[in-house]
Amino acid sequence: MATTQTDLYQIPLQSIDGRMLSKEELKSKVVLFVNTASECGYTPQLKGLEALYEKYKAKNFVVIGVPCNQFGGQEPGAEKEIKEFCETHYGVRFPLLKKADVKGASRHPLYKFLIENSSNNDDIAWNFEKFLVGQDGQVIARFKSSVKPEDAGLTALIEKALDKASFL
Repeated sequence: MATTQTDLYQIPLQSIDGRMLSKEELKSKVVLFVNTASECGYTPQLKGLEALYEKYKAKNFVVIGVPCNQFGGQEPGAEKEIKEFCETHYGVRFPLLKKADVKGASRHPLYKFLIENSSNNDDIAWNFEKFLVGQDGQVIARFKSSVKPEDAGLTALIEKALDKASFL
């Protein structure tokens, strides 16, 4: 596994509403980062991601969506439109960040960190790739777009990370 000097909690993250997330909002949580798009074949996963968030949020789990328009132009909207779409069509209440690039020279520092600290250092291939990060800020696992939020392997790792977090 590759390592980087960057501390996840030092990376500036701006919400879709323009508010900066504080490191305290993430530091004690197990986080599932997902690059999202409103016009993708995987967009219905937003419903499952919201269900995961609702099921585990009381145990210090959060899903964070990162809208991205780098794959087929499938996230063309402005932040307000993206947020409204996600809330209206899929009931999304988990945090969304401002639209960002997840690959290439303009890749957001969050995705630099996630990829460099993942067991798979390949570039993001498509919308809805998922990175599970433990309470310690370390990447636990990376999942391809086709892995649904309700996948037994994904939920088992979330539960394991939450169980581990409860003993810290």
